Amino acid sequence: MSGPDGELRLIATFATTHSAISMERLCRAQGLPGRLIPVPRSISASCGMAWCALPEEREVLEGAVPSDPAIRVEGWYYVMF
Repeated sequence: MSGPDGELRLIATFATTHSAISMERLCRAQGLPGRLIPVPRSISASCGMAWCALPEEREVLEGAVPSDPAIRVEGWYYVMF
């Protein structure tokens, strides 16, 4: 989704760097969309890394997270980039 202010993105934040890296491994292994980015300034998080994907990918990403106990998502956000 894009508009005059940028494009909307789904951001997942994590409690630990280990969780963020585990998310990257899980997504790469399962061919899921997204990439690690620094946490946007508009969001506060315990870890400085976040997972960024398109908003329509939220359901598939949320469905994959419970399969890995090492991933602790703090929150899901929508941010304009």
